[in-house]
Amino acid sequence: MRKYLVPGALAAALSATTAMPASADMAFNRIATFPVAANLPAGSDAATETSSEIVAASEDGKLLIYSDSPLGAVGFVDISDARSPKAGGILKIDGEPTSVVISGGKAIAGVNTSARFTEPSGNLMVIDLETRTAAASCALAGQPDSVAVGRDGKYLAVAIENERDEDFNDGVIPQMPAGNLQIFALDNGEPVCDTVKTVDLTGIAEIAGEDPEPEFVDFNEAGEIAVTLQENNHIAIVSAESGKIVSHFSAGSADIAGIDLSDDGALDFTEQAGGLRREPDAVKWLDDGRLVTANEGDYEGGSRGFTIFSKQGEVLFDSGAELEHRAATAGHYPDKRSDAKGAEPEGLEVKRFGDTQYIFVALERASLIAVYRDTGDAPEFVQVLPSGIGPEGLVAIPGRNLLVTANEADLVEDGGARSHVMVYALGEGRAAYPTIRSVMKDGAPIGWGALSGLAADPSQAGKLYAVSDSFYRSHPAIFVIDATSEPAEITDRIVVTRDGAPAQKLDLEGIVSDGEGGFWLASEGRSDRLTPHALYRVDGKGEIRQEVALPAELLAQEIRFGMEGVTLVGEGDDQMLVVAMQREWKDDPAGQVKLVAYKPVSGEWSAVRYPLDKGEAGWVGLSEITAHDGKLHIVERDNQIGAAARIKRLYSVALDGFAPAALGGELPLVEKTLERDLIEDMRQATNGFVVDKIEGFAIDAAGNAFFVTDNDGTDDSSGETIFVNLGQLKAMN
Repeated sequence: MRKYLVPGALAAALSATTAMPASADMAFNRIATFPVAANLPAGSDAATETSSEIVAASEDGKLLIYSDSPLGAVGFVDISDARSPKAGGILKIDGEPTSVVISGGKAIAGVNTSARFTEPSGNLMVIDLETRTAAASCALAGQPDSVAVGRDGKYLAVAIENERDEDFNDGVIPQMPAGNLQIFALDNGEPVCDTVKTVDLTGIAEIAGEDPEPEFVDFNEAGEIAVTLQENNHIAIVSAESGKIVSHFSAGSADIAGIDLSDDGALDFTEQAGGLRREPDAVKWLDDGRLVTANEGDYEGGSRGFTIFSKQGEVLFDSGAELEHRAATAGHYPDKRSDAKGAEPEGLEVKRFGDTQYIFVALERASLIAVYRDTGDAPEFVQVLPSGIGPEGLVAIPGRNLLVTANEADLVEDGGARSHVMVYALGEGRAAYPTIRSVMKDGAPIGWGALSGLAADPSQAGKLYAVSDSFYRSHPAIFVIDATSEPAEITDRIVVTRDGAPAQKLDLEGIVSDGEGGFWLASEGRSDRLTPHALYRVDGKGEIRQEVALPAELLAQEIRFGMEGVTLVGEGDDQMLVVAMQREWKDDPAGQVKLVAYKPVSGEWSAVRYPLDKGEAGWVGLSEITAHDGKLHIVERDNQIGAAARIKRLYSVALDGFAPAALGGELPLVEKTLERDLIEDMRQATNGFVVDKIEGFAIDAAGNAFFVTDNDGTDDSSGETIFVNLGQLKAMN
């Protein structure tokens, strides 16, 4: 019997449970992060690419072991103190480790040693956890992917994928040689090489049956192995003892409604797709009769969700669009993957904590972990967890109430986030993440991300507005935020329009209320992309009523990084907009940027100079400006992340004596006062690594201060948005 969530039921479920545990007194929360580059040997180039892909835990739960394919190594992390992981070093391996498991106090890694796709090879490497040395090896029949150990410790299974070459013949299968499943007997935790049973999986799948590509394996209590044939869209159940196929079945397809299928710079969950092959990646047994798959897709499919099957292949539950919607409400939906596999569920973990069995689903492109309770029927959503970029491996440690994720992406080459192992604990209290989320509206999530400016409603405490930048180029928007909720809630999206259609060529970076029910917006231009630098006045419905271009004398000095925030000061004829320019332009002395002023009544332009802090690496610039109680509050930041981040600070400039001078002449240099270093606030908000961009700051009608980060629409980003209520401004220091 098929049990699909229909759109109406899904909307109701999301409205009731988004981001909060069903039992509000228990939740998983992140307690530590570990950048795996910290395991590089002394003297290594700090820019060496590293990765954590599959992770396992020692039997006492105090040591983590992860596979690092780019480095050709396995790494170790000491989590004796789970809140303070320590580097345990690496063990170099001759080949590419693809998976790692723990068996009898030893680690066993599957190692790919293939010279080319047409000549696949590999081995099993046994690693002594005390000495951190390789102890033994068994040859494999080809290129390994997943490795698993039976629950009784008698057998080890290896999925021999013999993956296809996606650059050959457009990646069309079959591409020989075929993959298979290998099963080894274990003796004191070590595989006995001459006991190997090789299970022929050819001829069982309808899709390229002659070329099975096994992807993932898992054992149940009965000693049966579930193995996914991802590209073949098939699942086989194999007896570990006999090596015989017990049953096999197609993973089938799903019809999904309420999804976004267009990579178009907009988040619109109104589309549908039929006949999506599931093409499962990870598989885990829920009990001896049920298994769950993460339907990533790889060849011609991917159904964007997870499915619970009976051992006979009956679909007991399919998540439909739910994972897409969970990612969207948390601000993690990857629009650039809309036309492919969406949030891309890839990894799985299933473990019992006390009386509750949890299902953890890793969303590779959304950089989230979705947590569910296994009810025996339709699983119950609990929460989403922020992860690093590209979570793939998960291991639960119920004896210590811990969950660990391994996040494979390392963006060091582009100056981005490193690969991280992250640790979460189950305990009393509410979920700390997300810190801001959207609600469902008309049966669909309000899609959002890349929040790049923040403003307060002038009369209603706790009501804020944010804008999204050019990442969502086709539907620039103003978001209405209820900051009195916990987490804060995006309750509406107002699309910015021109003549009734979504306005084009905008890169919104600043917003301020105009005091008359509308807004002033600052758009950062790029002349090389024909995007104008301009201020826009819009009404309460988002329609552009006035456009003010930057003056010629300012544009003549243009360098790419322009307006990053706007605020309003003064009254009547003296009222002026003050804009923070992010970086130095051609006529600015090094280390100084402009605060540019514009008087709407007279059309006059003027400016002052603002002194920047000196950074240790990268650049330093301005991100936001907000006027309140006689001061301009200015966010100043470097473009560094993680341990390299140094400058995420809130400064103030007194309005008393603030006297901008005409452009083209000498500009006065203002004095600034440090109000607060925001780095610790960022760390404490989610116990993650420090992200790059604080781009929004506002002070509401009650004097409470808020800041928000820009998650770059999850593009080369963990997708995390940190929204923090700093409380009363006067009490901040």
